[in-house]
Amino acid sequence: MACPSPRLQGGEDRTLTDTQGFGPLMRMIVDRIDALLADKGYHSDAVRDTLNSMDVEAVIPARRNRRDPAAHDRVKYRWRNQIERMFNKLKNWRRVATRYDKTAESYIGFVSLASVLLWLPFVHDA
Repeated sequence: MACPSPRLQGGEDRTLTDTQGFGPLMRMIVDRIDALLADKGYHSDAVRDTLNSMDVEAVIPARRNRRDPAAHDRVKYRWRNQIERMFNKLKNWRRVATRYDKTAESYIGFVSLASVLLWLPFVHDA
């Protein structure tokens, strides 16, 4: 017997439940960023309104089924891909992917070391 798929209960707003933690997190970093580079999962009006109220540029492509798609900076959105690829390369280091370190300082230290080792071939070529 197949398990029934999860359904939203009456009165639940899926957009609200998906983004309810977004505002508090953004308030923690809003003074340090000018733009938010995000994927289509963050395309909701609630996220865009929050970013507008905080004077942060939303670099978020609209989903294809959106009736009124919002514009985004395509050049900045390409940066998101480069950042994501860098994190994927960092995750090839088992210690980074599994977070074996007990303290945040030693974890950040190893992430910094791994980042430098990934960066060195590019500097050497230049």
